[in-house]
Amino acid sequence: MKPTADVTTEATTLDKRVVSLDDATRAMAETRDFGKHAKLRRVLEALRRVLLQPGGAAAVQARAQALEEAGLFQETDWASPEILIPALVGPGLRSGDADTVVMEATSELRMLAVARGDFAHPTLSAEDARQFLSQVLAMNLELLFTPPNEAERTRQGRIAQLIRDLFRHLADEIGYDTVLDKLVDEIWRILRQRPIQVEAVQSLITRIAIYRGDPDIDLGASSGQGIDRLITSLFGTTEACREDPGMEVFRSRLEAMDTGGLQYEATGFARAMHDTGLVSPYHAELLRFLRGESDYLLGEALGLSDTGRNCLLRFSDLVHRLIEEAVHPETAQSVYGLALLLDRGILYEPPVAPALWRQLALKLSPAARERLITGFGDQPGPEARLIAGVLSMLGQPLGVGQGDNPTCQSARALSMWAYNDPDYLLQMVVWAARDDEIIMHFEGQPISSKDSAAGVATSLPTDLDPVSLLVVPHLDRIYAEMGRRCVGRPGDPHRWVNPEFHGWWASRGFRINVDVETGNLIDLDGFLREFHASYHPSYNGGQPLVHPQPAGVAVTDSAARYVGWHAITILRVAPDPQDVMRVYFFNPNNDSGQDWGDGVVVSTAGNGERFGEASLPFDQFASRLYIFHVDPLERAEPESVPAEDIARITGYIERSWGADRLPAGSLQAAKQPQG
Repeated sequence: MKPTADVTTEATTLDKRVVSLDDATRAMAETRDFGKHAKLRRVLEALRRVLLQPGGAAAVQARAQALEEAGLFQETDWASPEILIPALVGPGLRSGDADTVVMEATSELRMLAVARGDFAHPTLSAEDARQFLSQVLAMNLELLFTPPNEAERTRQGRIAQLIRDLFRHLADEIGYDTVLDKLVDEIWRILRQRPIQVEAVQSLITRIAIYRGDPDIDLGASSGQGIDRLITSLFGTTEACREDPGMEVFRSRLEAMDTGGLQYEATGFARAMHDTGLVSPYHAELLRFLRGESDYLLGEALGLSDTGRNCLLRFSDLVHRLIEEAVHPETAQSVYGLALLLDRGILYEPPVAPALWRQLALKLSPAARERLITGFGDQPGPEARLIAGVLSMLGQPLGVGQGDNPTCQSARALSMWAYNDPDYLLQMVVWAARDDEIIMHFEGQPISSKDSAAGVATSLPTDLDPVSLLVVPHLDRIYAEMGRRCVGRPGDPHRWVNPEFHGWWASRGFRINVDVETGNLIDLDGFLREFHASYHPSYNGGQPLVHPQPAGVAVTDSAARYVGWHAITILRVAPDPQDVMRVYFFNPNNDSGQDWGDGVVVSTAGNGERFGEASLPFDQFASRLYIFHVDPLERAEPESVPAEDIARITGYIERSWGADRLPAGSLQAAKQPQG
C-alpha cells in the first residue's frame, strides 16, 4: 500500500502548489504593466515548486496561455517565441541560474501547448512550435537519456532532475521519431559545410548509435532516415570493420587480403569520406597499412582526382611521411584534409612541399606542446596533432571556425592564407609553434605578439583546431595592436588594418556606410553603387574576383534586429543554378546557415555553394554589408546601377540594422572590433 500512499501524497502536494501558482498568476495578470516586475518573484517561485513535482510539467503546460497573458515573458528574452533559437535552449537550461532555468522550461512548455493546439498563439503556428521543440530535443539528447552527472547535481541540485523531467515530457508529447529525424537533418546540414572540427557531430552520432543499441530506449521504428550512413561512416564503413571489431582485428584482416580485397576496402572508405566529410578511425589505419603496399591503392583510399593522383605520385615520399607522422586513428579526420590538399594541387607551388618537410622536422616550444596536450591529449603526441591540423587547414581552408571566441578577424586571416597563400600560413605556424612569437609589420614598423597587450579575446581560446589553437592568440594580439596604432585617425581603423593584417591582395580602397563617430548611416547610395560597380559582373565588366577580399557585415537576428559587426571574406560573385546573382562568402562563425530576418536567410547548400561557402542573393548580401575593399585604380561605372535596385536594398537596410541609424540617431557601436 505504500506506493499508493506516496502517489496520493505527491498528487496532493502538486494540487496545493498548482493553487499557489494560479493565485500568483492571477495577481500578476491584475497588475498594470509597470508593476508586473514586482509580482515576478512570486510567480517564478511558484513555477519552480510546481515543476519539481511529478506531473508538474503537464500542469504548467496547461497554464501556458494564462502565464503569457499575465505578462510572465513581458520585456524578457522569451517575449517573442517566433524568433527564439533552438541552439540557445540547452545553454540556458545549463546556466546554473534557477530563474533562467524556470523561465526557459516554461517557455518550452508554452511551445508545447502551441504545438498541441491547446494555445492559438498570435505570432507562432503549431507547426513552427513543433519544429522548434524537435530541434531542441535533438540538440540535447543526453538530457533525454542520461541521468544528471555529479557535476550537474552539485551545481544545480534538484533543478538538474527538473530539466530531465521536462525533456521526457516534451519527448513523450512530440514523439521520438520526429526528434531523431530533426537531429539527422541538423547533422547533415552541418556536414554539408565541411567544418574542420567535427568532434561535436561525431559525439552526436556516437550517442545515437549507443541509444539505438540500448533495448531500454525506444527511438521509434521509422526514425532517423539517413542515420545509418552516418553511423557506418564512423564505425562500420566496409566489410572488414562492419561490426566495429577494433584496430587489431581490422589490421589482421587487412594483412590477409589480396589486392582486390584491399581495393574494395579503399574505395569503400573513400566513398564514405567524400559523401559525409567524416573519416573513420579504421580509414586512418588503412592508410597507414597501404603505405607499404602501393601508391595506386593509396590514391584509391583517398578518393583522389587526376590532379590529386599526380601530386601523390610526384611527391610520394612527402605524402608517405605525412601519413606516417600525422595520420592515426585519433587524428583520422586529417585523412580528408590530406585528400583535399592533394586535389588542390598546391604541392606544385614551389614553397609548399619544402615548408611541409620543415613542418615534419619542427621542434615545438614548451608552451606550444603544453597547449596542444591540454587541448587534445598526448596520444598521439603534439607534433602529430599539429601536422594533422595543418593538413586539415590546407585541405579545408573554408572549414576554419572561430569557436566561441570574438576572434573572427584571426580565423578569417588563417582561412584566407590557407586558401590564397598556403606557404605564408605554414610560416605563421612555424613562428607560433617553434618561437612562441609572431612578428608582423604595420606600415613598416614591426609588431611582436609577445610585446603586444591583450587582444580582443579576454582569455586564451580552447575550442579550436590545432593550428588555430597555437596561432590565433598571437594574431589576436597583433590585430588589436594594429587597431591601437590607428587611434586618433579619422574613420574606421579597418581601412588601414585589413590590408596590413591579411596581405597585399586586400585592396587598398576602402568603403564604409557607417559614420564611426555617431554610428549613423552615411552615403548609402554611393556605397551601394560602388559595391555593384566593383563586384557585380553586370556592372564591373564581367571581371571575376581575383583574390578573396575582407569585408564586414552587420549581423542581425531572425527579427532583423542588429546583433553586431562581423568579419567575413567575399570569395566570388556568380549566378546560381536558378540564374540569381549571389555573393558567395566565408563566415568564420562555425555555422554559416543563419536567419538574418526580413527574408534574409543565409544558404550553405543547394544554391551553387562549394563546401564551406555561405551565400545570399546580391541584393540581400549588400543589405547587410557595411565595409568592403576595392581597387582604387580599377575603372568602374557606379552610375549605371538602376535606382530601383538601390532603393530595394536601402529598404532592407532601413527595415533591419539601419532602423535606428538614420542621421537623427547616435551610436558608438561602429568603433567596436569585428568578431
